[in-house]
Amino acid sequence: MIRAALALALLLPPFSAAAQERVVSLGGSVTEIVVALGESERLVGRDSTSTEPETVRALPDLGYLRALSPEGVLSVRPDLILAEEGAGPPGTVELLQAGGVPFVTVPEATDAEGLARKFAVIGAALGVEEQATALAAALTEELAQVAAEAEGRTPRRVLFVLAAEGGRILASGSGTAADAMIRLAGGVNAVQGYEGYKPVTDEALAAAAPEVIVLMDRGAADPEGEKDDAKAIAQLLSQPALAATPAGRAWRVKRMDGLYLLGFGPRTADAARDLAAALAE
Repeated sequence: MIRAALALALLLPPFSAAAQERVVSLGGSVTEIVVALGESERLVGRDSTSTEPETVRALPDLGYLRALSPEGVLSVRPDLILAEEGAGPPGTVELLQAGGVPFVTVPEATDAEGLARKFAVIGAALGVEEQATALAAALTEELAQVAAEAEGRTPRRVLFVLAAEGGRILASGSGTAADAMIRLAGGVNAVQGYEGYKPVTDEALAAAAPEVIVLMDRGAADPEGEKDDAKAIAQLLSQPALAATPAGRAWRVKRMDGLYLLGFGPRTADAARDLAAALAE
């Protein structure tokens, strides 16, 4: 699996990875992987979702991942741009790709195979293929251990809430990073029948009957956000439809950092294990 991912990574546009000493990283998990590979000293800029590890916050913030400007990205004079799939807007990406700076798109991942490919693409771009292969192999093994630990447990029905404001609850259906993480942790997504993140009605919440609710904390990416977990959970359960669910009645709500939980980077196995522990409580 990892060899196949590395082969895909080698299809990158030709350039000397060793010569790229001014790297811009766009995407929180991409930046985490660059650091995990021991290449943090080459970073000269990052997007606003790149907040971990804490040391990268000292780098110039070039804007939100999906609202970048070519002038902002090029202002730090990069000689390599690593961009998470979905970076944008499309016009900015097209201009950057057409410029003279090598632009590498890093594919999204929601499973071990995707993570291996993600590591391989970044490792090839930076010229550290061996380190990337080793880290991906270790992560794949950890994820297998998490899956093994979850075997035998009764799967809990889990509702992932992306946002809940003014009575409007945005929850994860299938085909999302949240759905994938719930499955990695041995749970079952309580919401079925649609893909992506969509508003759910009170009736749909009652039918979903989640046993655990997972709430995202945007962490350092949202400095104005609520930092107190207890307050954030109380605010969430002030919504009558959520309070009436089995999870709401028992206050079984787990709040987790968004990048940690959904980034699918070097910390994914730890996040899956933490979520699995919360589901088992």
